[in-house]
Amino acid sequence: MEHVPVLLQESLVALNLKPGDKVLDCTFGRGGHTREFLKAVGPNGLVIGLDVDREAEVAAEAFKGEPAFRFVRRDFRQLDSALALTDVRYVDAVFFDLGVSSPQLDERGRGFSYQHDARLDMRMDERQKLSAIDIVNTYAETKLAEILHEYGEERWSKRIAAFIVEARARQPIETTQQLVSVIKAAIPKGVRDKEEQHPARRTFQALRIAVNDELGALEEALTKAVKALVAGGRLGCISFHSLEDRVVKQFMVSAAKDCVCPSGVPQCVCQVKPVLRLLTRKAIAPSAEEIRVNPRSRSARLRAAERL
Repeated sequence: MEHVPVLLQESLVALNLKPGDKVLDCTFGRGGHTREFLKAVGPNGLVIGLDVDREAEVAAEAFKGEPAFRFVRRDFRQLDSALALTDVRYVDAVFFDLGVSSPQLDERGRGFSYQHDARLDMRMDERQKLSAIDIVNTYAETKLAEILHEYGEERWSKRIAAFIVEARARQPIETTQQLVSVIKAAIPKGVRDKEEQHPARRTFQALRIAVNDELGALEEALTKAVKALVAGGRLGCISFHSLEDRVVKQFMVSAAKDCVCPSGVPQCVCQVKPVLRLLTRKAIAPSAEEIRVNPRSRSARLRAAERL
């Protein structure tokens, strides 16, 4: 499936880009948002595309004729060092489009999708050693259950973990469809029949997050992103599941607080000063028309804030 940038117009409005602005796109992907950012900042601006995926690096070749574009292959938790490589200290906007992209899901060999049979990989960066195969076949049952519960919000986490351990004792679980079969066996048929979505969806999400340390990377990157923004600069984040959105929301709300003293203290003594102003009190969801055109956008949520 062709990659369609999600919440594109809403993102452009939230970032409020002007000619000459510098933008850090922390999740370049296939360049859908970047292309529009380049139009907004013009030839005197700069858009730095950041991505750890080798396929994103290949996609960036199409932008080589753009004088206002730079690409750096880095995890976004390293955005500070990426900016240093481009001799940029501060930017006017930082943007995140989190999760896994449509091309990554559709590329059978990556192991992200429960719809295709492939090697259980799930690494965003193939230079990384840890893969989903390692987690599924070596982690203790209690650790597996914890990952599925925490990152997948899977209510059958303990049962799935027990079935995985039992299955891998017979033979290693090395492919996506082997794992799907184990998950289907673990979840009672009556429950599976009632659910609208695939029974492996939550487990695959959990494993992907664990393999790539997505939530840890996000927390680290958000802190660095605020430090990289000029006063009045904008931070925009699109998330695709409640765990990501919670991290983004809690970070922005915390950074927008002007006092963290306990209730009942007559006078503020914490000396905390807000560094962000919230632009979205409630996350922006895609329109019904966007969901109709691009069903994968249905869970997207955009939050934005301005650097004080």
